[in-house]
Amino acid sequence: MTTDDLSRVFAALADPTRRDMVARLSEGDATVSRLAEPYRMTLQAVYKHLRVLEDAGLVSRPPGPQPRTVRLEPRAFDLMDTWIERHRRRAEERYSRLDAVLARMEEDDHGQDRGDGHRGRSEGAGHRADP
Repeated sequence: MTTDDLSRVFAALADPTRRDMVARLSEGDATVSRLAEPYRMTLQAVYKHLRVLEDAGLVSRPPGPQPRTVRLEPRAFDLMDTWIERHRRRAEERYSRLDAVLARMEEDDHGQDRGDGHRGRSEGAGHRADP
């Protein structure tokens, strides 16, 4: 699958009805009529949604006479997983580096604490000595 395939997958899943169909199919294969049951739309509209999911590689229907079952195709999910995990790792690495910098800064602040409640200030920094 290519980047264009990934775009088709995400575009297909942008629609809540198609996401719901995918969620229902994750529990098991279903015929088109069974898949159409909870929706207030024509069977023709259900077929249009299925066509988008098929074109994206998310579902398949074997050739043959009706009724045909609709099943999920895990390859499209593998493509999404790969893309999501790559970007999740990058973000987590970036945040880990930021956490390390913040931890070093906090250690530096604590290392400069003199114990008199004034962190990191020298004796004469802006204060007059009491006579």
